[in-house]
Amino acid sequence: MRLIRARTLIAMTAAAGLVLATPAAATDRGPGAPGIGDSYFPNHGNGGYDAKHYSLNLDYQPGADLLRGRARILATATQHLTRFNLDFLLKVDSVKVDGRPATFARTGLHELEITPARALTRGKPFLVEVSYADTPSKVPVPDETGGFQPWIATADGALALGQPQVAWWWFPSNDHPLDKATYDITVSVPKGTQAITNGIKVKERTSGEKTTSTWVMDKPMATYLATLFIGQLEVRMGQSNGLPVVTAYSKDLGQYEAAAKESIEQTPQIVEWLAGSFGRYPFRSMGGSVTSALPGFALETQTQPVYDPRFFRAGPDTYVVVHENAHQWFGDSVAVKDWKHIWLNEGFATYAEWMWSEKLGEGTAAEVADYFYGLWPAEDEFWQVKPGDPGAADLFHNATYYRGAMALQALRVEVGDAAFWNIVKTWPTVKRHGNAETSEFIALAERISGKQLDAVFDTWLFTVGKPATSPNGTAAATAKAAGGEPASVAKIKAVHELLRHTK
Repeated sequence: MRLIRARTLIAMTAAAGLVLATPAAATDRGPGAPGIGDSYFPNHGNGGYDAKHYSLNLDYQPGADLLRGRARILATATQHLTRFNLDFLLKVDSVKVDGRPATFARTGLHELEITPARALTRGKPFLVEVSYADTPSKVPVPDETGGFQPWIATADGALALGQPQVAWWWFPSNDHPLDKATYDITVSVPKGTQAITNGIKVKERTSGEKTTSTWVMDKPMATYLATLFIGQLEVRMGQSNGLPVVTAYSKDLGQYEAAAKESIEQTPQIVEWLAGSFGRYPFRSMGGSVTSALPGFALETQTQPVYDPRFFRAGPDTYVVVHENAHQWFGDSVAVKDWKHIWLNEGFATYAEWMWSEKLGEGTAAEVADYFYGLWPAEDEFWQVKPGDPGAADLFHNATYYRGAMALQALRVEVGDAAFWNIVKTWPTVKRHGNAETSEFIALAERISGKQLDAVFDTWLFTVGKPATSPNGTAAATAKAAGGEPASVAKIKAVHELLRHTK
């Protein structure tokens, strides 16, 4: 795979040079900013460059939890750059920029500040190479993560899974959804151990006591959507409509095993059903992993969602599979420009569950919306969080999910089914593999429907307090009781008991 990796880097270097080369401005010289400008997480990501491709070569020793890596990052300078940062926590051995040794230093717990031997010219591609080795589970957890540790070492491997932070623990990056890139990831592990990551596995070989696999993600991916799942796994390889399907299961799932497999193996059918409403599936592979590491949530890691086995404690659960695969359109392909727009991810994925309820005959989306609207009384703190701008502390609040989905149901009622489904399918098509914000969605909805929709979105996304009527226009006093509790509600609640845990 060295040849493939080299060809990828050369091709992307050429493309970057042709498209982005511009003269350096005299006033545009200096260090890149240590943050990309997110309103909730100002220290996430970095300024001064645009990452294009990550080439990761990793060696992992389970038990010792020792990760050795070499990351090669192809980027383009967006200013005349004298210094720049990467987000990273592990111990660094050396850094090179365009093949020349560069100086580096820590300027904050997760900031790696790099000074190249020569300043980088605006519009020109450059290549950063970082060599490192460390024990990720023993690295101090920064205060800004709320004490959450997204690297979980297990007896037979490890799991890297988190939102909004995770990359810091296993590869250096420009860690923000606004700077998506393509990837190739090569992982070496002891013979008898498997490594699962994103995209298509293009090569695997065993030599001596090591097994090495190479995976390629050829569509842009946000850093938090990259995952690494290592262990003694049962790995199943298949195909659906010409696309490879990879599912993986820890071998010690115990009581959860049968239900987990029955659920995850339905991924291809669920993806095909979702495509009927959301448009063509945006990636070239699909699958899912169930880990015994008990992360406490599921996450929509690109093409390879990861699930806590406790989602299947009461038996098979397709609702969580629907939720995570809906994210492949909403959150993965169409990523947020700023974390305050997270309802565009979670509202749509939750609404997909309500659509699934309707398909299974367990309650229409309208009935489910009315039920959840009636579930929380007006004085409940649920109604104090604005899904359109929840705040960093409430990023994964119930309101982001449920009230975000209610906003979509209210939109559906306001514009009618024909316009609504046109909006829902057009949005991930026109924004495919890009980034978006709420104002752009509202503009699209108004253009397609021909209606002015400020009242709908202000009410459901940006106003504190319980709206006077449900998303269907039902009076508050009768909404919950109107049709009783839909059969799907208990299943949806069970999914969200884990989903809303800190990611």
